[in-house]
Amino acid sequence: MSTLWAFPGQGAQQPGMLHALPDVPVVQACIEQASAALGEDVRLLDSAEALQNTRAVQLCLLIAGVAAARLLNERGHQPDMVAGLSIGAYAAAVVAGALDFADAVRLVALRGELMQRAYPDGYGMTAILGLDQSSIERLLADAEVPVYLANINAETQLVIAGSDTAMAKVAERASALGAGAAKRLAMSVPSHCELLDAPARELAGAFAKVELSAPQVRYLSGSTARLIRDAETLRDDLALNMSRVVDWQATLVTAYERGIRLHLELPPGSVLTGLARRVFESGQAVAFTGARLDTLDAMLRQEVSRDR
Repeated sequence: MSTLWAFPGQGAQQPGMLHALPDVPVVQACIEQASAALGEDVRLLDSAEALQNTRAVQLCLLIAGVAAARLLNERGHQPDMVAGLSIGAYAAAVVAGALDFADAVRLVALRGELMQRAYPDGYGMTAILGLDQSSIERLLADAEVPVYLANINAETQLVIAGSDTAMAKVAERASALGAGAAKRLAMSVPSHCELLDAPARELAGAFAKVELSAPQVRYLSGSTARLIRDAETLRDDLALNMSRVVDWQATLVTAYERGIRLHLELPPGSVLTGLARRVFESGQAVAFTGARLDTLDAMLRQEVSRDR
C-alpha cells in the first residue's frame, strides 16, 4: 500500500479555487451538496473578498478537497492512507468514510465562525524559516507576551501563533539569529495553540451530536502523527485540532515509514508537495492542482500495479 492523499490547511486558499475545479458532474454535485447543507450558494465563498473570512476559507478548502477526491474515486482511484493539515483533516475524514460530508460542511462552518469570533483582529500566524525547533522554542520562552509554537512543517520550517505585535518581535529576534525568512501568513486567527482552547471545547460539544464511523481508509492524524482507527478518537482529533500543535513533519515521516511512496496533494495549491519531497526520498510527491488528470491516472495506476 503506497499512496497518501494529503489535504492542505488554511493558508493554501486561492481566489477562485472552487471555480477552478474541473467542471464535471461529480464536482458540481459536491458543490451542490455543500450548498444544500448550508442553505447558501458556496460558489460565492471563493472570491478574494469572501476569503478574508475564516469561515469561507475553511469551507472552500473542505469542499475543494472532497470534490477532487470524489473525482479521482469516479476515475477508479482510492487512497491507501489519508491525512490533513489542520482543516484538511476534515476532508481526510470524509474521504476515509468516517464523517458524512454534509455534517462536515456544517461543522466546518461552525469551526470557522468560532475561530473568527474569538479573535476578530490583531492575531494570526507567522512562518519562520531557517531555524530549528529548539531555537524557536527558546525565542518563545523569552517572549514578553505569550507566543506559541503552532506548526512543525519541516525541520527548519516552523509556524508560531499569537498577537501581531508579539509575533513581530519574535520574528525580529529570529532574523537576528539567522532565520532565512519570517513571513506573516494569510491567517486571521492564532490557530494550533491554547488561545483556541475555548472555541475548541465549544466545537467538541457540537461534535458530540454527530455520528462518526471508524475510518475505512488508514487515517493519519496531523496532530499526533499516529493512525486513528476508531470513531471516538477521531472525534477528539477533529474537534480539538484547532488548539493542538500540528506536527506535519512527523506525519510525513510516519507515512513514509509505513510504506507510502506516492504523496498526492489535493487542491488547492502545492505547499504540502514541497514539504513531502524532503521526506519521500525514494518516492514521489505530486499536486492535483496544475496536473493533467490523465497524468494522475497513470501515476495512481502505476502505484496500484507496484503494490500487486
